[in-house]
Amino acid sequence: MTPELTALTLAALLQAVQFLLYAIPANFELGPGYTMSARDREPSKQMSERTARLGRALDNHFDGLILFTIAVIVVTFMKITSPLTAACAFTYLGARVLYIPAYAFGLRPWRSLIWAVGFLATVLMLLSALF
Repeated sequence: MTPELTALTLAALLQAVQFLLYAIPANFELGPGYTMSARDREPSKQMSERTARLGRALDNHFDGLILFTIAVIVVTFMKITSPLTAACAFTYLGARVLYIPAYAFGLRPWRSLIWAVGFLATVLMLLSALF
């Protein structure tokens, strides 16, 4: 397995962990009546600020993982993996790990800077495939 595919696999597992970090407190806070329903209505209770942030961080990871997956697939299938693309892949993964607590604890502007590092690492992987 290439380093890029390893980073992708770890990023997917991170997303599973991130889901649990959000889902467990959300289920406790909203109650089973809402979480087991079809969710056709707004919940009668609100989640805590931190739990809501964990949900938004999870949504953000879904968005980022799409582009990162494309980058990994491109460099892997084109057989142009390199130390640069491996470094970019693990930079993305590291940024995603740091992003969770940064978002959960509302660390501004660090949250945005951490996100930008992961995004730029992904874009650099894509650009390395073109040039």
